[in-house]
Amino acid sequence: MHFEIKQEKNNSRTGVLKTRRGNIATPFFMPDATRASVRGITNEQLKSVGVHPMVVNTYHLLLQPGMELMQKFGGAHKMMSWDGPLLSDSGGYQVYSLIHKNSKLGKITEEGAVFKSVLDGSKYLLTPEKSIQIQFDLGVDMMVLLDDPRPNDVPESEIEDAVERTIRWAKRCKVEFEKQVKKRKFDDGTRPLLFAVVQGGPFVRLRKRCADALIEIGFDGYSFGGRHVDKNEEFMAEIIEKTASFMPNDKPRFALGIGTPKDIVRCHNVGWDMFDCVIPTREGRHGRLFVHNYTNMDESGEFYDTMNISNAKFKDDFMPIDEECDCYACQHYTRAYIHHLFRVGEPLGGQMATLHNLRFYVKLMEKLKIKK
Repeated sequence: MHFEIKQEKNNSRTGVLKTRRGNIATPFFMPDATRASVRGITNEQLKSVGVHPMVVNTYHLLLQPGMELMQKFGGAHKMMSWDGPLLSDSGGYQVYSLIHKNSKLGKITEEGAVFKSVLDGSKYLLTPEKSIQIQFDLGVDMMVLLDDPRPNDVPESEIEDAVERTIRWAKRCKVEFEKQVKKRKFDDGTRPLLFAVVQGGPFVRLRKRCADALIEIGFDGYSFGGRHVDKNEEFMAEIIEKTASFMPNDKPRFALGIGTPKDIVRCHNVGWDMFDCVIPTREGRHGRLFVHNYTNMDESGEFYDTMNISNAKFKDDFMPIDEECDCYACQHYTRAYIHHLFRVGEPLGGQMATLHNLRFYVKLMEKLKIKK
């Protein structure tokens, strides 16, 4: 068993996910090391705020530096000098987003996704088999199968077609995964974990259809595919809860791309275990900081505040970013100093803000762990 539930309370739970590079207590959050790096942050800094697993981006690493060089590095861990668990996505979401924005850049076929590189215009074919092969070459500990994501505002018939293709591709991914495990002489303790992706957009019926078919194939974990907000940017609470309920209770549930602290709490409360998003790092680089306000941990979002440190009101604010935070920035610098760094364009400001936000997310995960 790669996943063990330790405690349950209503629909939320805590547990342990066992990977070949160590156990991870759930729930947990993974920062996005998109191009094999959390922008501007060293490994030592990441560890100092409690970061353990991270996500690398298959699509971006395929384009640059490319798989030939990745293999020379010996995989993502050696390239990054990171000894913690890594999860890779399949590249499907990035490819579809690229094609959706400009149909001239590619198309989805039954064979796979055909697309042109935004770097040099070279042509790629990403098939389910190729996606799995690439992720094995990356050497990650958790990988995600290639799916066919669609926006929530397209016709139901289009989403249904994408669901059926996702299921067919899932079968191909599973076959290739087992081939690679055998080829590379892995056993159950040394192989990576494979996560399926439940698609279906805003339609409960299609989410159920996709989940049932993927469970029949059998995977180590199951993920929420597509965006978790509707065309009006409203949180799809029913879809999130229903999709979690369709998944096996003894498997980890990965809320792909979610998200804000408020949405993470919402998802955890209905049974989701794993989260990743660019929000804490991207917002940090732009001077938007999360500050604790743990009066309660309900879904109201009132357990935290946000501040834009570039605002003039912080120029002579000599408080730490967050008095409750133990990150390097809060222990050594004032809001006024971080404000100054942003105003003069000093990269240290973005670095400190990113570190603080990551520490906020790590502590949020600690708060979500159920106490006896």
